[in-house]
Amino acid sequence: MLGPTVDVEAVTRANFVQSIVATGRVETPHRIDVGVQVTGTVKRVPVAEGQIVAAGATLIELESAEPAASLDAAQHAVQAASARVRQIAEVQSPLALQALRQAQLNHDATRDALTRSEALLAGGAIGEAARDDARRAEQVAAAQVVSAQRQVESARINGSDAAAAAAALSQARAGADLARARLQYATVRAQRSGTLLTRAVEPGDVVQPGRILMTLSPGGETQLVVQIDEKNLQMIRLGLTAIVSADAYPKDRFTAAVVYVNPGVDAQRGAVEVKLRVPSPPPYLKQDMTASVDIQIAQRDSAILVPSDAVHDPDTTTPWVLRIDGGRARHQPVKLGLRSGGLTEVLAGLSPGDKVVPETNRSVRAGARVRATLPVITK
Repeated sequence: MLGPTVDVEAVTRANFVQSIVATGRVETPHRIDVGVQVTGTVKRVPVAEGQIVAAGATLIELESAEPAASLDAAQHAVQAASARVRQIAEVQSPLALQALRQAQLNHDATRDALTRSEALLAGGAIGEAARDDARRAEQVAAAQVVSAQRQVESARINGSDAAAAAAALSQARAGADLARARLQYATVRAQRSGTLLTRAVEPGDVVQPGRILMTLSPGGETQLVVQIDEKNLQMIRLGLTAIVSADAYPKDRFTAAVVYVNPGVDAQRGAVEVKLRVPSPPPYLKQDMTASVDIQIAQRDSAILVPSDAVHDPDTTTPWVLRIDGGRARHQPVKLGLRSGGLTEVLAGLSPGDKVVPETNRSVRAGARVRATLPVITK
């Protein structure tokens, strides 16, 4: 007896690439959440979702009448403080010097008068009362000199009046800087160029700090984020190349490279997060697009390949196949190599052209007679 007819599969030789297939999403390395720094009413929102904006472009404009008025008042305060500093230098200081010179002259005169009074008293020409009046006049003149000296010192560059005026000017300038910053906060600008992903604000809204109003995806490097089954973790390494296609454009292919492997494992999904950099992203690639990623783990030239569904016990130390030999199905131990895409590399035990029985055909036993037929491939 020739035995029953059995569909078999052929062992072939070809260049072979082992890969891990995963699905992920497109994302930039980071996103920018946009909000306001002051409470206010929205006057204008000149951008829309999906729009590409340049760095420095206006995203949100608040009503600015109040901060503009505050800045105007602060600038006038700066002008007044500056005038006070100039007044001390140009007016008060010269007047203080003039008053000091006048006080010194007056003191010299009263001192001379006191000297004459002392001489006249000694000669009996005047009484002690007149001499006492001259002494009091000299003491008053001396006190006026001290007071004038202090006025001069106060009006000098390092004097108390000058220091107080300088401090008031610095405070006024700080107030103007604060008012100017608050006015600038009324206009929110893009810190980097990119694509506006979300917009949750409209003219007339009252907004305040802490609320996310927009999300911006900065331009620049594009990445793919995929989840890889943890059993493949030992095969993933930095620098591996991947062939990628966006689900929206399945016929187009582009390359990416592994740049990050998360050191932790998601316990709920049993997966590891892997990121790939896209050096030349196609123009149609958009944020959050779904993409199919084929990460190339290893490559063999002229490998002997057998369909994976013909291998029994592939994850053990003794894998085997049912090989057709002389019209019988023979138990054939094999040594396996790479596995991917429904094919398994055979390092020993089979040769190109050998025929094997699919593992799914459990009716065929080792030693049984069979008539092998290869399936007809239709295009």
